[in-house]
Amino acid sequence: MLIRILVALAIALATSVAPCAAQGARAPYEGDMQRLAEILGALHYLRAICGANEGQTWRNEMQALVDAEAPGGDRRDRLVASFNRGYRGFQQTYRNCTPAANLAIRRYLDEGAKIARDITARYAN
Repeated sequence: MLIRILVALAIALATSVAPCAAQGARAPYEGDMQRLAEILGALHYLRAICGANEGQTWRNEMQALVDAEAPGGDRRDRLVASFNRGYRGFQQTYRNCTPAANLAIRRYLDEGAKIARDITARYAN
């Protein structure tokens, strides 16, 4: 639930600063958005192996974020690459849900929420 809120906040932010993104300028929060994308990729993998039965929820949230933030070009490619890096990093490490995987999930939920709050507080209109 928390991560869905943070993605919604990030999407709202992305749409409020779209002129900067649409002109191809590097958004001042781009690094944070890439980290958020990486967290979403990690959660997409980890929540699935830990039996969350959420299907494509995390991928769909990422798609909504990408569509709102970067409809095309290099920015989109960077966000997608970050998501994939997060997914593959844990795919190479974890085959089953472990206490460490659950800890990673909790930490990523917290970090993602913090990123979304910080971006929204600093850059939302």
